[in-house]
Amino acid sequence: MWCVPHPKKPNHTLVLLDTEGLGDVEKGDKNNDAQIFALAILLSSTFVYNTMNKIDQKAIDLLHYVTELSNLLRKVSSPDLEGVEDATNLQSFCPDFVWTLRDFFLTLEKDGQDITADEYLENSLRLKQGTNESVKNFNLPRLCIKEFFPIRKCFIFDSPTHRKKLAQLETLPNDELDPEFVQQVAGFCSHIFNHSNTKTLPGGIKVNGPYLKSLVLTYINAISRGDLPCMENSVLTLAQIKNSAAVKKAIDHYDQQMSQKVQLPTETVHELLDLHRESEREATEVFMKNSFKDMDQKFQKELETLLEVKKDDLYKQNMEASSCRCSVLLRAIFGPLENDVRQGIYSKPGGHHLLVQKTEELKAKYYQEPRKGMQVLQILSINHRNC
Repeated sequence: MWCVPHPKKPNHTLVLLDTEGLGDVEKGDKNNDAQIFALAILLSSTFVYNTMNKIDQKAIDLLHYVTELSNLLRKVSSPDLEGVEDATNLQSFCPDFVWTLRDFFLTLEKDGQDITADEYLENSLRLKQGTNESVKNFNLPRLCIKEFFPIRKCFIFDSPTHRKKLAQLETLPNDELDPEFVQQVAGFCSHIFNHSNTKTLPGGIKVNGPYLKSLVLTYINAISRGDLPCMENSVLTLAQIKNSAAVKKAIDHYDQQMSQKVQLPTETVHELLDLHRESEREATEVFMKNSFKDMDQKFQKELETLLEVKKDDLYKQNMEASSCRCSVLLRAIFGPLENDVRQGIYSKPGGHHLLVQKTEELKAKYYQEPRKGMQVLQILSINHRNC
């Protein structure tokens, strides 16, 4: 695997996967090759099949793994994916197919007429008429290629340079390569860079870095257990990841909005609840925008529960902030009066009347102070009892 900056799409990464030579007897068996092929199909948005010289029966037979995909990939219908379009359609997850032919030596023509590389590919995939076993064996891989890869493209490449220079091919500058080959490579690269789309799963989930990691682990773990890679399981797994991220994004939005809008303590519980409802509505909108197939509203209910906890915590914080604010005010306003009482200033004839009058004046001053919150009377009552 290579991950490189995409040369045509800023802020995108081009991920290149190499199967390391299917059919190599030193690297595994037929079953191992089929599993690697299935992984390449499941993970890629464009599948490049690289062969030599020309398209013949041998080259098509080497692609026999495509005939085994229906046995390797499990796509059972799942009620959890109800409403996901094409969830059981092979074309919903198969990549675009690009057949590249190196050291091509034929003339691109048919019946004396020039044809394109794409037309050459389609002619090579043409089916034979008949029902005998030989015809069926001839047609089977072609039928599978057409079914699994509805979008097909072909590129041909001349020999890149003189045979004697092939050993130094990786280090040769372009001016020592065949100009026709350089032009052909440029056309191939242009097609890949401009037409290869982001891997997209049924339901429209675009595979980014974290999703690719999840996909790889899901498929590899299934194969390691002896199970079949299941497209629906991968969609459900990514849906859980996406919905969990949507919940977090919604909660972060709620916290941000409340921190900007709320100044504790609020004067009334209604003021606090109004601000909560407004931010709760916005958070729900953020979740709905970023969620994917939240079956049974599982994650939305989780969000509602978290927001309810947030509201209860905020109510407690509001009461505590009010208590703290009122206590500080009372100490500042009534502190001098308490000192006067301790010093006996009001222990004289008519002193009680003066004390009551002064207390009422200070209470009025206390009530006039802004942003005391909902604990105004409670803290004042406690203060009087303590006195």
